[in-house]
Amino acid sequence: MSGADLDAAREIAGAVPDPELPVVTVADLGILRDVAAEDGRLVVTITPTYSGCPALPEIAHDLRHRLSRAGFAEVIVRTALAPAWSSDWITAEGRRKLRAAGIAPPQAAPPQAAPTHQGPVPLTLTARREPVPCPRCGSRDTTQTAAFSGTACKALFRCEACREPFEYVKEI
Repeated sequence: MSGADLDAAREIAGAVPDPELPVVTVADLGILRDVAAEDGRLVVTITPTYSGCPALPEIAHDLRHRLSRAGFAEVIVRTALAPAWSSDWITAEGRRKLRAAGIAPPQAAPPQAAPTHQGPVPLTLTARREPVPCPRCGSRDTTQTAAFSGTACKALFRCEACREPFEYVKEI
C-alpha cells in the first residue's frame, strides 16, 4: 500500500461523523488514533470516548463501509483502550463545530495527579466547579438541568441569560 493510499484512507476515515454528535467527525473528536497498512490490509485504530460507549460498533461499521467503498479491499478496525481518551483530544475545529451547533464543548479535563498507591484508581464524584458557558450567548450564568442527555457523555444545561437549553459534552 502506497503512502498516497494511506493518506487517502486517513482522509476518508477522518471524515466519518460521530453517530451521537454528527456535527463532528471522529478526527475532530480525537478518537481516530491511527491508519496504517499491515500485510496488505488497512488497519484503523480508534479509541472510545468512554469504555461503555455504544457508538463504537457503529463507528467501526461506518469506517469499514466508507473505506471499502473507496476501494480498500480489507479493512480491520481495532480498538485501543490505552491511553484512555480525554476530552482534551477534541480539536479546536471540533470545539468550534460543537459551539456552532449549540453544544457546549468540554472544558479542560481535570489534571491527573500521579498515583500515590497501588490498585484501583479512586473516582471522585464532585460537582463541577467551573460554570459552563452558554454556546449561544456566552453567558456563564447557566444551570445544569440533568446529569445525562441523549448519551452518557453529555449533560443538559439551561442558560439563565437567554433561557435557551443546551447540551454540554462532559470533560473526561
